Amino acid sequence: MKLKQLSVFLENRPGALSAPCRILADAKINIQTFALADTREFGILRLMVADWAKAKKVLEKNGYVVKVTEVLALEVADKPGALAEILEVLEQAKVNVEYTYAFTMKHQGQGLLVFRFNDPDAAIAALQANKINVVGKGELFERLKE
Repeated sequence: MKLKQLSVFLENRPGALSAPCRILADAKINIQTFALADTREFGILRLMVADWAKAKKVLEKNGYVVKVTEVLALEVADKPGALAEILEVLEQAKVNVEYTYAFTMKHQGQGLLVFRFNDPDAAIAALQANKINVVGKGELFERLKE
């Protein structure tokens, strides 16, 4: 259920984003999804790949600071109000959403969103109790092959 996400710390300057992407490409590691957050001086590249341990090793070997965090991928119906319904479940369970970003694919009318929660175990319990599909690693990467 929990997925590994890499957070790569970057300087906020031209070329800073392309360099780690090129390193991963050269190592034959495909980025499945990513998000970039920035401040005036630095950025955080959050990304997911099939082999996170290899990606972490390659990036660190090239001088990057990489943090591994646990995230969840949730199916969200592609209709008005679907996200609001999920957020209400999490609010009732007192689970805080720290950040979220989307995959650029749909599967059988469902979107996929990546969430970072303050308490992923409580989030899983609340979501499953409300029949919201938390996508596991195997299911996620099989969908990405389609």
